[in-house]
Amino acid sequence: MTTPTTASAATSPSRRPSRTPHVVVLDYGSGNLRSAERALQRVGADVEVTADGRAALEADGLVVPGVGAFAACAAGLRSVHGERLIEQRLAGGRPVLGICVGMQVLFERGVEFGEEAAGAGQWPGTVEKLQADVLPHMGWNTVSAPADSVLFAGMDADTRFYFVHSFGVRRWEQQTPEHFRPACVTWAHHGEDFVAAVENGPLSATQFHPEKSGDAGAALLTNWLGVLR
Repeated sequence: MTTPTTASAATSPSRRPSRTPHVVVLDYGSGNLRSAERALQRVGADVEVTADGRAALEADGLVVPGVGAFAACAAGLRSVHGERLIEQRLAGGRPVLGICVGMQVLFERGVEFGEEAAGAGQWPGTVEKLQADVLPHMGWNTVSAPADSVLFAGMDADTRFYFVHSFGVRRWEQQTPEHFRPACVTWAHHGEDFVAAVENGPLSATQFHPEKSGDAGAALLTNWLGVLR
């Protein structure tokens, strides 16, 4: 399959951080761990796949992947104290990136097939079934990113990413106090609008799979590595 158009500088050495960042892909029993590892290595990261809490805390960046059911991923995350690890990293301003269900479990709760499960609660909101004629939403799709997005910097409006999901966040519910910078929320459309990505201080996440999105995903991961200080 031909990868859709994206920024030509996806893997340009000039776009990479001057220091090789160390990234941990959190292994909690869910997610395309090796695909994420290879995608991050492609854009210049030193990558470790592990469930070790100390390694997750000390890394420059932490990636939380996820595939499958919300409840199973949330339980797996709790089994390795992932919620606490995420909270500790964010308290110190250390970047975290959630992917697919790894993004979904950052919200308060998920409702799938009548089963409700608690998420990590970093953001208010509910993950629920999309209102679309065709599910799952599987394949390439464009996104609508705000002008101040860091993740999507340098990308054209027709850049496409690879999605595989039937559930998502249909409403953004976080209220931003006055004088605080609001989260940068990116949207996509499949039957209805849904949250495709969020950038909120050191916490970022994508509903799509950057590790399966070819050059487009490489460009996004390159941009994320750029914030790892």
